[in-house]
Amino acid sequence: MSKRTIFTGRMKMADMIASNYDLILMLPRFGIPLGFGERSVKEVCRENGVDENFFLTVCNIYSFDDFRPDDEEMARIDSRMVVEHLQASHRYYIEDRLPHLQHHLDHIADSAGEQSSVVLKKYFADYCKEVREHVRREEKNLGLMLDTLSSKESSKRAASESYVKSHDNIKDKLNDLTQIILKYIPGERLNEEMMELVFDIMQLSRDLEKHAEIEEMLLLPPEDYQLSDRELDVLELVAQGLSSKEIGERLNIAVNTVNTHRKSITRKTGIKSVAGLAVYAMLKRQ
Repeated sequence: MSKRTIFTGRMKMADMIASNYDLILMLPRFGIPLGFGERSVKEVCRENGVDENFFLTVCNIYSFDDFRPDDEEMARIDSRMVVEHLQASHRYYIEDRLPHLQHHLDHIADSAGEQSSVVLKKYFADYCKEVREHVRREEKNLGLMLDTLSSKESSKRAASESYVKSHDNIKDKLNDLTQIILKYIPGERLNEEMMELVFDIMQLSRDLEKHAEIEEMLLLPPEDYQLSDRELDVLELVAQGLSSKEIGERLNIAVNTVNTHRKSITRKTGIKSVAGLAVYAMLKRQ
């Protein structure tokens, strides 16, 4: 990615949001209201008491798959800011997005017939329960992190190590729901609402993926920024020349999950080509 594409404090806030409309969902999590006129990102952040460096880091992570903050940027990020942002994201998912999706899904399910309605509602209810349990676990660890963080790097390191772990795979069920709505629910009566629901699900899926990246990228010390066991499994198969579909079949996981792991591998290693990853995999085996 060219450095020219990375967001900076000199850019107008409106221009940055216009380049990636998903970023508008970041503003409430930082307490930034609309109506910033022609002011720059730096000016808007200063007016709202927001740390400019951290705000730009989050926006760049959300916008560019291969972005990773450099050492200087990382050194200026207080882990407390990361924790507060993650907590704000949790509130957004639980209090806003899930009820919004539930409202539309219930309406669509009721139009699909009694049996289909029961099945769809149970599927989404189970998903919501899984997300809430996932968030509760994260909140518990975030609370422990806030209690143990100090200015000492050793404390920061210990806290982050206790917090960052493998994430539950809550994204696949959203992707499955998208496929069910697209392919198997008649859309003659509620076509526009179904399209809106699919769009909202896809947006939430992207948001959850970036949320996980922020957790791993900004809370895990750089020296411990290692591949997970599942990422190592995917890496080995990528190095053998298997496609994402073939890897998914071999590991019994969704293609979208494979692609997410591949993005994470590239982000962590800085290596993009299959040939380069093959060499990296060989060196890891030694």
